[in-house]
Amino acid sequence: MTTGSMLEVPPAGRSAVFAPGFGQRVLLTVDTEEEFDWRAPFRREGYGTSHVSAIPRFQTFCEGIGAHPVYLVDWPIVHDRQAVEVIGDAVRRGTAEVGVQLHPWVNPPFEEEISVANSFAGNLPQRLEAAKFTLLRDAIEAAFGAAPQIYRAGRYGLGPNTAALLKQAGIRVDTSVRPLFDYSDQGGPDYSNHPLAPYWVDPDRALLELPVTSAYWGPLRALGPLIHRVQRHVPTFFSGFSRLGLLERIALTPEGVSADEALRGIDLSVDAGLPVLVLSFHSPTLAPGHTPYATSESQVEALYEWFEAVYARLAARGVHSCTVAEIIAASGS
Repeated sequence: MTTGSMLEVPPAGRSAVFAPGFGQRVLLTVDTEEEFDWRAPFRREGYGTSHVSAIPRFQTFCEGIGAHPVYLVDWPIVHDRQAVEVIGDAVRRGTAEVGVQLHPWVNPPFEEEISVANSFAGNLPQRLEAAKFTLLRDAIEAAFGAAPQIYRAGRYGLGPNTAALLKQAGIRVDTSVRPLFDYSDQGGPDYSNHPLAPYWVDPDRALLELPVTSAYWGPLRALGPLIHRVQRHVPTFFSGFSRLGLLERIALTPEGVSADEALRGIDLSVDAGLPVLVLSFHSPTLAPGHTPYATSESQVEALYEWFEAVYARLAARGVHSCTVAEIIAASGS
């Protein structure tokens, strides 16, 4: 079985084609993870999981607006009893799914030096990346009673060995690629030229890539990747275009992206014919004080208002929620 590289832009002919009647869909992914200081260096200890108590409200809200969240669970979460109970209840009722999210700095075995570069799991030695992933995947299956089918590398940190690892583990869908974003200045991947639409990682069509949705908006959007490459050398370069309304990069997330911006991003993505739009955010944002995006109760409420506006626009555009299982079935993977 041939394994493709997830770090390289796929060759022509790898675009995924979905079954007739699938239409355009939306998948809500939640990076379900521990609380830590985003401004501080990475550390193995000292994190919390108190925000888990906010997940039941979010799950009830999702069911009310017709969303079907996929909780991408990491090591601290799968070992939190309340998290397993809350998320497991939704999974058993068929109103949510679980997947794998690897934060290597808090996931055993602990053999690597803690560093920014090593926070991208794909940068670890092949054996160590595989050992961390396998422990996590097995723990998730044991906790929730089902083998996870979808993976996201924490910090979008894919590596040269990740595809083979995922295929061997039976993972059918990866959602680690974040098009239009480049993490190479931190030692991470460069996804600035990766496709926006789902594609096959390998010619065998055993692993489907489901990119996290982003879009360029503005009169210079065709030059977006080039302008972002220049920004590596001139940090304020892109922000000037954004302030002038010439080019804006819109990620479909409530974290740092306004509802108005997200609605533009949705319209651009739908008009471009994307078969699956992938929304994302971090679970600690559901409670105040854990991420830069929700420092107060009012900002948490704004997150819910964001989702209400976004799902109303999706409904108006004929875009319906879907599950990972439906994506796998419709893609023929």
